[in-house]
Amino acid sequence: MTTLLTAPVLDLTLTPSPLAMVWNEPGRPHQLIASPDVHLAPGDALVEIEFATVCGSDVHTVRGDRPAPTPLVLGHEQVGRVVAVGDGAVRADGSPLSVGDRVVWSLAVSCGACDRCSRGIPQKCRSLAKYGHERITRGWELTGGFATHVHVRAGTPIVLVSEEMPAAVAAAASCATATAVAAIDAASITNDLDGALVLITGGGMVGLSAAALAVEAGADVIVSDPDPSRRAFARRLGAIAADPTTAPGAPEHLDEVLAVRARRGLNEVLVAIEASGAPAALQTVISRIGVGGTVVLVGSVSPGPSVAIDPESMVRGLVTLTGVHNYTLSQLRRAVEFLERSWGEMPLADLVGETYPLSELDRAIEDAASGRHVRVGVVPSVG
Repeated sequence: MTTLLTAPVLDLTLTPSPLAMVWNEPGRPHQLIASPDVHLAPGDALVEIEFATVCGSDVHTVRGDRPAPTPLVLGHEQVGRVVAVGDGAVRADGSPLSVGDRVVWSLAVSCGACDRCSRGIPQKCRSLAKYGHERITRGWELTGGFATHVHVRAGTPIVLVSEEMPAAVAAAASCATATAVAAIDAASITNDLDGALVLITGGGMVGLSAAALAVEAGADVIVSDPDPSRRAFARRLGAIAADPTTAPGAPEHLDEVLAVRARRGLNEVLVAIEASGAPAALQTVISRIGVGGTVVLVGSVSPGPSVAIDPESMVRGLVTLTGVHNYTLSQLRRAVEFLERSWGEMPLADLVGETYPLSELDRAIEDAASGRHVRVGVVPSVG
């Protein structure tokens, strides 16, 4: 008779208790809860949060723009330190995960075995679970980054980050930066970015991260955004800025900016990345894409109006239109690698404006919704 041996669950009772901010419905403030008992299954880990940032999707959820199961702990952009590990917990590269590791992790955990995982799109796993998006359940209460700790489940890609990288830079890796890498990957399938003219609409965290990646790859990058501070930041990253609200003929009007690039021999936009979700911006990227170009849609992550597309122009122009949502393990790892080599040369830490204690999360989300900052930070302090 064969006896099957299974690794035990690690039961932890922490003092002080881990805390989390729980969201229930639009218009209702977050509620602070304690979760003193944590049960780590084999492969799980408990990570103490160092720094988190408020993503646009957090704002959309709180405003009621998108459905969400409640109660839940929002937040999926964060960096932290491992304080406990279940049996067999590993990093993304397969090496053992250790207490004391400074890490970021994927915003989602997939099964690795379904048809979608097998096709190389684990971010669309049949049984996907997403940090900061799931209803709290018994045994998995610490599910999001707006907390003092996160219970990271087995199978979640976990990537080490250096001690030197600023926390405000590292936190974005698990959403905005990795998503930007995915967008750049989608664009690069049909066009080499080196020397290409790239148009990015939307100067939020994903758009500016994609601009930084494209600039590093050797592209000539135009960032179009109505906010002058976002356009100024794009210039700091090495991009050219365009103002979609200015009158035709003005120096920052997109047509004028494109005309200047044309005089330099860059006659067509070969890559257009739409990172704002605005219908007008979507029309812009489709109308400005050149022959053989690729349009990557990444900003439309909440319900909005339909946009008309002329199929004949796309067919005759050999245009590729693709959507990107979330990312793969490889893209998360390359996001961290990009941040590691770039944070000292690019002003990436400046993308985060105000920082709030966890107890003032509602203020932080309100500030993030105002658009005053590209990102707003949250630190696990409740005093």
